Amino acid sequence: MKKYLYILIFVMALVVTSCEKELIQNPNTSKVADNFYTNETELEEAVNAVFATLQLTGIYNTAMPAVGELPGEDAYDETPANDGGVYGMLDDFNVIPQSELIADVWEDSYQGIQRANIVINRIQDIEFAEEATKDARKGEMLFIRAMLYFNLVRTFGDVPLVIDEVANPQDYFGQTRTPVSEVYPQIISDLDEAVGLLPARNDDNKGRVVKTAAQTLLGKVYLTLKDYAKAKSYLDAVVESKTHKLIAADQVFSLENELNDELIFVVQYASGLSSNTEGSDAYRMFNPTGRVEENMTGTKGHGVLKPDFYALYTEADARKDVYVKTLESGLAFNNKIAVPTTVVADSGSDWVVLRYADVLLMLAEIENELGNGAEAIDYLDEVRNRANLGAYTGATDKESVFGEIDLQRRLELVWEGHRWFDLLRQGRAKSVLGITDDSKLLLPLPASQIAADPALVQNPGY
Repeated sequence: MKKYLYILIFVMALVVTSCEKELIQNPNTSKVADNFYTNETELEEAVNAVFATLQLTGIYNTAMPAVGELPGEDAYDETPANDGGVYGMLDDFNVIPQSELIADVWEDSYQGIQRANIVINRIQDIEFAEEATKDARKGEMLFIRAMLYFNLVRTFGDVPLVIDEVANPQDYFGQTRTPVSEVYPQIISDLDEAVGLLPARNDDNKGRVVKTAAQTLLGKVYLTLKDYAKAKSYLDAVVESKTHKLIAADQVFSLENELNDELIFVVQYASGLSSNTEGSDAYRMFNPTGRVEENMTGTKGHGVLKPDFYALYTEADARKDVYVKTLESGLAFNNKIAVPTTVVADSGSDWVVLRYADVLLMLAEIENELGNGAEAIDYLDEVRNRANLGAYTGATDKESVFGEIDLQRRLELVWEGHRWFDLLRQGRAKSVLGITDDSKLLLPLPASQIAADPALVQNPGY
């Protein structure tokens, strides 16, 4: 059947052991949702299948990082016509509804949502050996569902809100897009519940979703909604938990130091497994075409950094030539992704979704917005001092402090998928990037989805 069917149909044929994106009417497996999920072991497989969707192209393998960075002012596509032009479109603000990358974002996200819905719907009827494990698994599913919807509404605006397991796909034809104003309360509700269910971080669960991850994402959601008081309360809880801390800049993204204390939530990848298919494709896609290391060739150049951005790092900055580097030609690139040792599309680097430096910089921004300049600078200085820049000594008016916070967000979080969304939530995307058309602030819905269900109305301007 046609690949790009409306996502709510294709996920009905969920097979927990596969990440295929085609609808299979008669799956060649007995592990189908209707007659599986009868015990803890099977539920654990279903949970793992939800985590697996985060590794897909349309989520954290390449698409969402690209959506979060390429429209910003610091990165650009060195080879915009390659790979169907889908990355160049993001860079040039001319994304078309037929873009396969945008289709991947939509389809893969709803695949993850449907899988999470199945677990959330069924877990209450399954007996677990430990009730705490059962609570944790439900909390993980709520967190992932909320995170995926947060990505979707920031990318597309209004989207269909589906929080029940899809039992009959025909019921979902004709469903219109749910207003953002209704999706955000569901995101908040899921995360609030997750906070109450998830455990604190310990040596045994570093690779899973923990309480501070839900608190951090809630803080980011409320910051996006400009509810600074609530954002502060959740981010304060992360700091007060003393679960996380800043570590040396050259250790944050080290393969030898994965799941370290600065990292709050990551999507895990591993090189050299399953015929080299469990690694990340980010190295190949986002590195300059001229970068050749350890016999790795074939990089695509879809995420090069602009020279004026690289020049913002001073010689004293501990992040220079660690987070970012340059080729002999002077072309700058993100150095947070490890060079593969197998094939070029198989990097072992985890994709960092949430980390403690972001928490501190969000708190700095919040305190500054609340008029607490001294507190804002205290948080800012934690990041500056780790970067070997020393304490901030500039002007202390609100605008000046915001300027320094914004600069440190750019230098600290480069190519982690934040910049475009920062500009959107701050209402500065048009002024910073010279955008004159409001329609460019959202991406188009995939043409394939609208063709499958005309009830989905396209975003204006597309």
